[in-house]
Amino acid sequence: MKLRQDRHMNKNTIWTILGVIVAVVIAFWLVNVLFSVIWFAFKLAIVAVVALIVFLVLRSIFRSRES
Repeated sequence: MKLRQDRHMNKNTIWTILGVIVAVVIAFWLVNVLFSVIWFAFKLAIVAVVALIVFLVLRSIFRSRES
């Protein structure tokens, strides 16, 4: 009976270790994807601000030439 419990405990320990490893790999992948999405959104926001500034500068230049 004791041997059977040890095997059961060993099997549970292996599954627990495998579960932890899989959880860490999935979490690492999800965090990587999340940071990629956040970085892309941040770059997109910077591009939008710079494009707006360039647009306003160009509009002011062309308006002053027309006058």
